[in-house]
Amino acid sequence: MQFENVTAVAKANVYFDGKVVSHSVLFPDGSKKTLGLIYPGEYHFGTQAAERMEIVDGACEFVLDGTTEKKGVASGSFFDVPANSGFTIQVGAGICQYVCSFLK
Repeated sequence: MQFENVTAVAKANVYFDGKVVSHSVLFPDGSKKTLGLIYPGEYHFGTQAAERMEIVDGACEFVLDGTTEKKGVASGSFFDVPANSGFTIQVGAGICQYVCSFLK
């Protein structure tokens, strides 16, 4: 996956003592994505905007807020998170790399 004609924000978004790290990428149309790494562990994130989490390397499991069903996602797949909600993501081994798109 490659993005053309974007602005990359050098300062990282660092969560959970460095176990989740991302960088923002800004597009000419005003949209934004974050590109990141998730190290093994379990983490909860809240959302304001709807999001699409695309897994580009590795694998994870997630549970959307308000549900109890744990679902697995591997490289080349994605899951969507509704606005004003959240999700718990778990990486068992290795590093999970993702692209998060903020949906309108």
